[in-house]
Amino acid sequence: MRARENMQSDLFGSLPPAAEKGITFQPLAERVRPRSLDDIAGQQHLVGRDGPLRKFIASGQMPSMIFWGPPGSGKTTLAVICAASLQCRFEQLSAIDSGVKDVRKALDNAEKARERGERTILFIDEIHRFNKTQQDTLLHAIEQGIITLIGATTENPSFEVNGALLSRMQVYTLQPLGSGDIEAVIQRALREDSQLGEHSVEISDLDFLLQFSGGDARKALNAVEAAISLLPKDATPKVLNRALFEAALQHKAPLYDKKGENHYDIISAFIKSMRGSDPDAALLWLARMIEGGEDPKFIARRMVIFASEDIGNADPYAITLAISVFQAVAMIGMPEARINLAQGVTYLASAPKSNASYQGINEAMREAKTMQDLAVPLHLRNAPTKLMKAEGYGAGYRYPHNYPDHFVAQHYFPEGAEPKAYYRPGEEGREKYIRERLTRLWHERYEP
Repeated sequence: MRARENMQSDLFGSLPPAAEKGITFQPLAERVRPRSLDDIAGQQHLVGRDGPLRKFIASGQMPSMIFWGPPGSGKTTLAVICAASLQCRFEQLSAIDSGVKDVRKALDNAEKARERGERTILFIDEIHRFNKTQQDTLLHAIEQGIITLIGATTENPSFEVNGALLSRMQVYTLQPLGSGDIEAVIQRALREDSQLGEHSVEISDLDFLLQFSGGDARKALNAVEAAISLLPKDATPKVLNRALFEAALQHKAPLYDKKGENHYDIISAFIKSMRGSDPDAALLWLARMIEGGEDPKFIARRMVIFASEDIGNADPYAITLAISVFQAVAMIGMPEARINLAQGVTYLASAPKSNASYQGINEAMREAKTMQDLAVPLHLRNAPTKLMKAEGYGAGYRYPHNYPDHFVAQHYFPEGAEPKAYYRPGEEGREKYIRERLTRLWHERYEP
């Protein structure tokens, strides 16, 4: 029972010095920290109805695990909720200021607790900062069931946690909180925190706060608390506007409206700078969008489109790179994803350009509307049955791989349609060689 009482007293982290002196002040982010999985904003892949954490808690058993995610995404909160839900002792260490001695002391405490029939969850924040010796200290305790270890890291554990420890733990990735998640956190704080409720606090410029927080719930709540401290005591209602946030945070909001005309103007300038092969201007517009809080996946999607529309086969690798950038952005999140975006932008802007594929499909689709009734020639039809073969399906088709250079001239267009060039490769990059080959094969369409 004593362990459970101790757990409740420091359930949300070590008490600050002020608390030891009887002062009850706690930061807003601490006061509104979620107490159950149902209070968590975001991370539904972990805490939703079919999420592994919810199932672990329901079963009463939990493996050792690592939470990998950006700051303010809920790693510590999830560890605390798991301990409380399973009625485990909760010990917390920070790898920044803890050494082997601190780890061994925590393990000794856990072993004594186990003798009393109590389970311990040991939470180590920034676990990637432990060296190999410190990490190895934990192995025996995990294997013997003395502790359930939960580590939190902002770095890729595949690189920062040694293999022996990693093999004994499950890794769960936390995503940066979206704007809707951050808004839910703020609204919950305004609604449920007793100190804020007393003052009828209102936020008149939520977009600025969402942009500033960058997916970090703690950062958003700290910003609200800082802005409130600048309000006149007699202000009623207490309204937090952009000017107040800028004064409190010393952060000037960029002129960028993610839903308005400015949004479309800047993305247009960004695309046209890449199309014009100016990587420097493209980087500047990219930076403007990032500073303005634009969704990085929106930027990456436009880059994937650009790679085919404006580069195409002049550099076939461009689409591969653009897709890789999109995947990296989705996996890494901001702020590091800006590096992936910058690599993609500079490559796409510097690559040779061709819109031949884009122009070709547009022209082909226009003409396809007038050819819907034209039949597929018999020699191009499939003949899976004897009846179809008897009807002449597939008859006369010449298999190109049976001919020199794996090519034979034959009619591939619909019956009654004259062959013509929709795809007209240019002279830039790889398309120069494509054009030379097509001119040689279909010289009647591609006259030099």
